[in-house]
Amino acid sequence: MKKIPSFEKDHDALQPGLHARTDANNITTFDLRFKKPNAGDYISPAALHTVEHLLATTIRNLGGDDIVYFGPMGCRTGFYLLTLRKTYDEVKELIKQGILAALALDEIPGATRKECGNYLDHDLPTAKEELKKYLTILKET
Repeated sequence: MKKIPSFEKDHDALQPGLHARTDANNITTFDLRFKKPNAGDYISPAALHTVEHLLATTIRNLGGDDIVYFGPMGCRTGFYLLTLRKTYDEVKELIKQGILAALALDEIPGATRKECGNYLDHDLPTAKEELKKYLTILKET
């Protein structure tokens, strides 16, 4: 089988930051790399789940219909954001604003038993720490 684009990247060379690629359908996949791959430092499952809820909510509210998808990487080193019609700079600013909005939340959106398939597996304080670290990475790049 043909390899998918994310498996064609050299993960040993990949650094934390914001990476992008646009496919033939004009969908841009943004790689929000919080952690260096294969370095032994990963986002905990509960924090990963919570960041997903926080940023999926804030980014979709701020980015409107141009947001196709936001979700975690199985390797627990970051997240994917798929967009239409948004430039790299627009998305970088959108992510920064989304993080700031997420950091202001005192409750996790969509985290009740009725709304979430694993509602007990969340960690808001650690998720906020991961978001603060990533915001610093974005500001440095």
